[in-house]
Amino acid sequence: MKYETQKLAYPYFLAALGLFAAQVLGGLLAGTIYIFPNLLSEIVPFNIIRMIHTNALIVWLLFGFFGAAYYLVPEEAETEIHSPLIARLQFWLFLVAAATAVVGYLFGFHEGREFLEQPLPIKVAIVVVALMFLYNISMTLLKGRKTAVSVILVMGLWGLALFFLFSFYNPENLALDKLFWWYVVHMWVEGVWELIMASILSFLLIKMTGVDREIIEKWLYVIVSMALFSGLLGMGHHYYWIGTPGYWQWVGSIFSALEVLPFFAMVVFAFAIVRKGGRNHPNQAALLWTLGCAVLAFFGAGVWGFMQTLAPVNYLTHGTQITAAHGHLAFYGAYVMVNLAMITYAMPHLRGLQPYNQSLNKWSFWIISSAMVLMTLALTAAGIVQTQLQRVMGISFMEVADEINFFLVLRGVFGAVVMIGVLLLIYATLGPDKSQARAEKLKGQPAQ
Repeated sequence: MKYETQKLAYPYFLAALGLFAAQVLGGLLAGTIYIFPNLLSEIVPFNIIRMIHTNALIVWLLFGFFGAAYYLVPEEAETEIHSPLIARLQFWLFLVAAATAVVGYLFGFHEGREFLEQPLPIKVAIVVVALMFLYNISMTLLKGRKTAVSVILVMGLWGLALFFLFSFYNPENLALDKLFWWYVVHMWVEGVWELIMASILSFLLIKMTGVDREIIEKWLYVIVSMALFSGLLGMGHHYYWIGTPGYWQWVGSIFSALEVLPFFAMVVFAFAIVRKGGRNHPNQAALLWTLGCAVLAFFGAGVWGFMQTLAPVNYLTHGTQITAAHGHLAFYGAYVMVNLAMITYAMPHLRGLQPYNQSLNKWSFWIISSAMVLMTLALTAAGIVQTQLQRVMGISFMEVADEINFFLVLRGVFGAVVMIGVLLLIYATLGPDKSQARAEKLKGQPAQ
């Protein structure tokens, strides 16, 4: 470890992995209810299970981002974190707030707005956590070296906090509600989170390829510029059918189509840098997650997003299983994988386990990623059938639900495979280091 305060990332990564498992388990349960609709209906309603599934996703990704920042910023700024005490207090406050929110959901305490269901006291606690974190990271950056990686990361994290403030505005008018609701949801996942993802990927590529920082930072500036340019007005693709003026159909269609470009650039960037620097870094598992992130983010957020983003297409597909297919692969490819890449890279350093046994980690990569791709294809097929039968031919929702049940069964099966892969990943990350145990055993054997 170069800096002692990088160890502050460790509990954040532990919490992220634990909540990742809980989130996937919640999704597996929700997918099972699609197949057996009355399962748990009198104990925990489907909307609560789905709420826990989506909220756990957001919370564990944020834990991952916080941990990544506490690990990354000291190395980039070449100085220790400003206040370790604030980092520790922030961790426990955020963990307690998340646990309290979940318990509240089970007893009906929520606002009912998708992704922003947290009651007002929990939202206030989240803001306090964000302010503690941003003060700590910003003060660290101010006293140390400023690099493109750390500056863009902190910009993204500040944007994450600022756009969350729109969640406090909850107007009664539904069109107005959705207008500002997307200021949080879209500007997170198609705006400032992309800055965070690009900066973390750049950090990992700098560390694992040995390519000159100046080259990687030039790529970073290009990708971030494209992401902000397309992402800001690309928000218009959410405004097609909520009562907003008709010009949003043109603005949303044009600029959201351009959102494919930064993800394509990210694929080219990652592979070009790895090809230039070679693949000699000892942590090949982290490199695999890094390259996988670039590829699946392009397909999930880029290609699957573009499939339904033009207004004439979205008119028919909006709210179908095609939307679910895009959401699952986009979140996994862009944000889940970048967090897992960072955790895979940092955990051996944090646990003092070099050289790192990576075979199980690589297996988990292929198991989870393959299952997520197959799940996306199953949901896409379900969405195509759903769109044709329900939106074009006018067949009733419940009749169409029977027709797509086969694809939902497949989704449940692939979800179970994802759960297996997640458990394998956690064991590979937190379990014993077999390579060191083997080295110790060989050391104790007599020479031949």
